[in-house]
Formats: sequence, structure tokens, C-alpha cells
Amino acid sequence: MFLWILAAFCAFFVKGLCGFANTLVFDTILGFGVNNVNISPVELVLGYPTNVILTFKNREKIDKNIVIPLIIVVIVGSLPGAFVLRYVNANIVKMIFGVMVTLVGIDMMYREYKPSAGKSHKVFDIVIGILAGAMCGMFGVGVLLAAFVSKITKTSTEFKANLSLVFIAENTFRLVTYIVLGVMTFESIKKALYLAPVMLFSLWLGMRCGDILDEKLVKKLVIVFLIISGIAMIVNNMNII
Repeated sequence: MFLWILAAFCAFFVKGLCGFANTLVFDTILGFGVNNVNISPVELVLGYPTNVILTFKNREKIDKNIVIPLIIVVIVGSLPGAFVLRYVNANIVKMIFGVMVTLVGIDMMYREYKPSAGKSHKVFDIVIGILAGAMCGMFGVGVLLAAFVSKITKTSTEFKANLSLVFIAENTFRLVTYIVLGVMTFESIKKALYLAPVMLFSLWLGMRCGDILDEKLVKKLVIVFLIISGIAMIVNNMNII
């Protein structure tokens, strides 16, 4: 149980601080000794209320022009997921996405230190947005989606508000799917309830740190977590392959 508590604390502290990466942190820590089919339902139940809390806290910064298209893309992205998982090695796909996340993160960090280093290409941003939604819909991994939202929002508050609302839509869709497929079990819900106090405390702690820290520093921390997440996706799926 200690591993579950550690995973919940680390994952949702990061969630409170940066607004994403909880799934990747949670899965990575528990991946050392727990089957993924037992991890995902618990993380989903724990993660759902955190997105509601972050969305409510930052609700004044929600931009419907950002949120509505991304929610559509994420839901639509779930449809080809079955095909990809059935006929394509999903780990290879995740590795490719990991490379994309890493490159996008490096580009964003470069622009933080070199603001005049050219403007983003609109077509490139649209492609990244579509792929980000597809990845989130297919695998429930929102790292590339976070990279895209970070590129089109100016502050960490805007970033968290819009990303969390998109995650609520994705979580709802995935929750229904898990229930229908029988992946969501009573044991999963019971374990999530045990871990709920840890989740709430670590989320609050992460949010407090995010409020205290300088806005530019938080933005850079988000980018660093993006790059680390991208590299982690590459390494984790290389080992599986």
C-alpha cells in the first residue's frame, strides 16, 4: 500500500503545481509492481475530482474557443483508438508521441529565453492540436495535449483552467467506457477512496506552491515536466518493445 500512497502523493502534487502529468507519474511509480489494468481505473477515479477542482478554481480564465474544439478532437480521437490498439503496436505510437512532446517542450523552453526567435506556424499548431487530442482520446495520456494548450495560453492559470476542463470531458468519456467494459471494479473504487485524503492534501500542496511561486517560474516548470514526460514515454515504451 506504501507504493500506492507514494504514487498518489507525487502524482497529485505535480497535478496541483502544473495541471497535468499525474497519470504519467502515477503509472510510472506503480508500474514497478502493479498491473496497468489495476492502475488506470484507480487513477481515473482520483484524477476526475482534481480536474473539477482546478477548473472551478481557475474558471474565470476558461476560453470556449480553446476548450470546445479540443473536447471535440479528444472525443473523436477515442474512435480510432480501438483500431490503433488492435492493429498497431501502441508502444511504438507512444514513443513517437514522446519524441514530439520532447521536441515541442524544447522549442517552448528556447522561446522562453529567446522571445524573438520567430513565431509558431499556424498549420503546425493545428496538426499538433489534432494529434494531441487523438493521443489523449486513444491512450488517456494528456502530455501532448498539455504541450499544445501551453503554447496557446499565456499564464499558468489560463493553462490549468482550459486543460482541466478538456480533461473532465475525456475523463467522463473514459469513465463510461471503463464501466461498460467492466474495467472499473468495486476494488478500484475502494482503493481510490482510501487514497482520496492523500490526493486532496498533495493537490492542495501543489496548488499552494503554484500560487506562491513566480508565474514565469511555474511556466518553466511546466515546460520542464513536459520534456521529462516526453523522455519518460520514450524510455518506458522502449523497454516494453
